[in-house]
Amino acid sequence: MEQRLSLVTLGVADLARSRAFYEALGWTAGDETPEVVFFDAGGMVLALWDRGRLAQDSAVTDGGGWGGVTLAHNVRSPAEVDAVIAQARAAGATIGRDPAPTFWGGYSGLFIDPDGHPWEVAHNPFWPIDADGRIRLPGPEAGG
Repeated sequence: MEQRLSLVTLGVADLARSRAFYEALGWTAGDETPEVVFFDAGGMVLALWDRGRLAQDSAVTDGGGWGGVTLAHNVRSPAEVDAVIAQARAAGATIGRDPAPTFWGGYSGLFIDPDGHPWEVAHNPFWPIDADGRIRLPGPEAGG
């Protein structure tokens, strides 16, 4: 198996509401069906689908709570963290953690989408972001 993540699907209660939320963050839907919305997420895809149908398709029981996953959106500066958290707040997100310096030397905040999915917005000065928005983890060749 290649080391790559291709698609993340979020189970949602109201597809139209969730689509409107992500569009208010500036995301643009790409390929879609009446039941699923797909967003191009810089080399991977974020999908929105009915939570019950996603649980059934994934062969799991939906306990209705947090699933042990937090999504992250890394940005190039602390000012971008502030801007994205402000944009999420304006779109109707719950702010779980206001932006602040972190114990690991970065800067981050956290918002929660309408279906309870947490998103950390972070500036990590140790993980540069390419022009195409991709993070390049330091490796042995970089001395990291």
